[in-house]
Amino acid sequence: REAEIRNTILAQVLDQAARARLSNLALVKPDKAKAVENYLIQMARYGQLPGKITEQVLIEILEKASQQTEKTTTVK
Repeated sequence: REAEIRNTILAQVLDQAARARLSNLALVKPDKAKAVENYLIQMARYGQLPGKITEQVLIEILEKASQQTEKTTTVK
């Protein structure tokens, strides 16, 4: 039931190319895709999305997410 609601919301806020990119990401990095999905759903619920998210906008969101979760390693 929850997955059905998530898919419905994502279908409303993402265009076809963006959905395809997010699906491909889910195959490789499911945790990252889930985090971006949660972010998009939250934005949609609060009415903070200007319209359908294009693939280019999704790429920008993914890059920001990568920068925030980027791990730095130091060798001593």
